[in-house]
Amino acid sequence: MSRYFQPEIECASREEIRRIQSERLVKQVQNVWDNVPMYRKRMEEKGLTPADIKSVDDLPKLPFIEKDDLRDEYPYGLLARPLSECVRIQSTSGTTGRRVVAFYTQHDLDLWEECCARAIVAAGGTKEDVCHVSYGYGLFTGGPGLNGGSHKVGCLTLPMSSGNTERQIQFMTDLGSTILCCTPSYAAYLAESIHERGVRDQIKLKAGIFGAEAWTEEMRHDIEEKLGIKAYDIYGLTEISGPGVSFECEEQTGMHVNEDHFIPEIINPITGEVLPDGEKGELVFTSISKEAFPLMRYRTRDICILSREKCSCGRTHVKMTKPLGRSDDMLIVKGVNVFPSQIETVLMNQGYPANYQIIVDRVNNSDTIEVQVEMTPEMFSDNLSIVSEKEKELVNGLKAMLGIYAKVKLVAPKTIVRSEGKAVRVIDKRNLYQG
Repeated sequence: MSRYFQPEIECASREEIRRIQSERLVKQVQNVWDNVPMYRKRMEEKGLTPADIKSVDDLPKLPFIEKDDLRDEYPYGLLARPLSECVRIQSTSGTTGRRVVAFYTQHDLDLWEECCARAIVAAGGTKEDVCHVSYGYGLFTGGPGLNGGSHKVGCLTLPMSSGNTERQIQFMTDLGSTILCCTPSYAAYLAESIHERGVRDQIKLKAGIFGAEAWTEEMRHDIEEKLGIKAYDIYGLTEISGPGVSFECEEQTGMHVNEDHFIPEIINPITGEVLPDGEKGELVFTSISKEAFPLMRYRTRDICILSREKCSCGRTHVKMTKPLGRSDDMLIVKGVNVFPSQIETVLMNQGYPANYQIIVDRVNNSDTIEVQVEMTPEMFSDNLSIVSEKEKELVNGLKAMLGIYAKVKLVAPKTIVRSEGKAVRVIDKRNLYQG
């Protein structure tokens, strides 16, 4: 039996969805024209006024927005509401220390939590469930989003945050957690820890909602088998709102986009041309209901495919595949956005040349990252204690920049392979992207 949090919209006709999108888009364009100077300037450069946007069909006329625009306008440049109406920020890491900060009115938070509630109900959640939220809280959107969604559904919510595995398992067994929300790699780690402690028969989990990092179908099946659950994917970006932009239903053939709040497009990442459904390209989102921080035609850099094939769950909203790759060089490691440029900044600041290689792997379902760095001839030393000390300095510098531990290995000058073309900076051994 299909499960819906808001059936009237989740199962609305395509005509009704387009009507809602057109109405909200027109209103949103007027909002950013009136309140966000950057949008007005971009539209004027294209010879546009709000009167040119009459329906969702006119969306391709609008200019794209990219992450660099968010950094350039940091902190308040993209605010579409007075600061006095904003009640929350969430944030994600930036490439050179400049963060991306998203603002929310109370209305924005309510809508975001409703989107997460839809995901929880799609995974079988009801007010009878105990929702165990092990995403990080604080500035990261994972914890607050699913926490709020769980409240909307009426679940007993355990705001566990990440880490302290012993306590996680204790609460899981004592309070009878039935739905687990966390990164897939942490779910895998919890599964292993539960088996090691021999308490698998005390676990009452039935479903998991996992996101914030790429994961394979093999990893999904492994987690499902070890925890005895059905594992659901969820997608979101801090810039757009957080988790709940799209989510899986019981069919698990893609994630339904909450189209009454976000309009997805697939574009050619080189030309910007809008591609038809079924073609692979870069995912672009437009926020049509957000008040404080609405993004118009935001380029996610995620490569995926949209499908409007009828879904057996009854939902009518378009489905997106898991991201099939990136159109930029960003890595997601342990749920954290990592750019080679961040690593390069640390190296350069500490006097190292820009000759390095990043090796990312997944060991026992947990991401690892190693940075191999060439020493200059002047730095080179056979003294292992000196080399070890230099490595520690870089580890600390990278931890401060990235927020996660990265192993550092200093190597002799000219030992990293040179390329005549684009330098191969990243070796990702995880094989996360399929298709």
